[in-house]
Amino acid sequence: MMKSTGHTLIASLTPIHSVISKKHPRLYPNLLYCNLTKPRKLLYPQTCRFHKEAVMVATRYPPPWFSVAPMMEFTDNHYRTLARLISKHAWLYTEMIAADTIVYQKGDLDKFLAFGPEQHPIVLQIGGNDLNNIAKATQLANPYGYDEINFKFVSLDTCGCPSPKVAGKGCFGVRLMLDPKGKFVAEAMSVISANTDVPVSVKCRIGVDDHDSYNELCDFIYKVSSQSPTKHFVIHSRKALLNGISPKENRSIPPLKYEYYYALVRDFPDLQFTINGGINTIDEVNTALREGAHGVMVGRAAYKNPWNVLAHVDSAVYGAPSSTLTRRQVLEKYQVYGDSVLGIYGPNPNVREVIRPLLSFFHSEPGNGHWKRQVDAAFLKCTPETTIKSFFEETLAAIPDSVLDSPITQASIGFPDVFADSKRLLPPPYMVQEEAEELLYA
Repeated sequence: MMKSTGHTLIASLTPIHSVISKKHPRLYPNLLYCNLTKPRKLLYPQTCRFHKEAVMVATRYPPPWFSVAPMMEFTDNHYRTLARLISKHAWLYTEMIAADTIVYQKGDLDKFLAFGPEQHPIVLQIGGNDLNNIAKATQLANPYGYDEINFKFVSLDTCGCPSPKVAGKGCFGVRLMLDPKGKFVAEAMSVISANTDVPVSVKCRIGVDDHDSYNELCDFIYKVSSQSPTKHFVIHSRKALLNGISPKENRSIPPLKYEYYYALVRDFPDLQFTINGGINTIDEVNTALREGAHGVMVGRAAYKNPWNVLAHVDSAVYGAPSSTLTRRQVLEKYQVYGDSVLGIYGPNPNVREVIRPLLSFFHSEPGNGHWKRQVDAAFLKCTPETTIKSFFEETLAAIPDSVLDSPITQASIGFPDVFADSKRLLPPPYMVQEEAEELLYA
């Protein structure tokens, strides 16, 4: 089984714990992402051996202070390769992959699970509603050496999603959060944890429809963390509306309630929480961290403006020295990667698929519009002989050398008061409900 594809384009990442400690002395030691080991009892027979490298992930990488959100049809191998060329320390997530897909496509797993070794640290996100298939999928994913496995259950994308990776796999999205006992999610997390030796996490929203009180969210977090080894939750700070609006609208219409996130940090000091939703600039990322966030996840801003967001992560968030990296240097390495993967699965990936993550690479820069028109014209003329190198030679003349050869400039200023009301609006401290305790010890 092939574990990775393409060339190794970036040197191995070096832990920067000393830099991290100086940069963020407010963080207590267990948030250095090194103490997430846990006792476990296997719920299903193991059929594969775990990679020692994956087991040792906690000692090799900095903590997930900044991560790029999993996005269906966006955070594929090509985008993640581009992202890693720009930032060495950002945590990357795969697209959500249905557990059923992994199980039923086990003869073609590389197409879904293989990635280049330079993409570490990387998190596999899976979804599903069948515990047996979730267990099998986890086992099948182990040889690929992911650094964490995340279970996504609170996204409308996974319920009625038209993506071929999800369609027909059953409804396993936000409705799982309506389980008043949180039973299935806790069981799923226990199954995943029992079948891997890497950390596990959950990605969820703060509520669903009218089930959006802070106490209901806390009940859910309490039950899942108490009944499974889950210690890391990625919190999208909006609720989900099941009926009447689209998945896209669900990313903007429900109001952000960052106060719920910061209340969780206050009320569950033994857990790790990553904040997600509405955060678009590095300035906002650092503001969230200063306010006490354990980690920040950025989604579409990191895809739609990858250079101006990701190029600041290592220095502004992790305290690494300022980089002299240029767009031309990134493109030279990306070209090597792109030409190495063209057609490895028959007709795919093709030139259009490999180029797609670059369409916002020159966001707001001189020549951007002209370059996109050149790209559209070049797509129409692609032949089986077209390479990424020849494609660049045909199109990049539209971008001035001053843009290609300039290092990253100062980070964009965000909205520093985006979290200003969060502490003032904090809900009262959570008190464990009697029924929750009865459920736990039943």
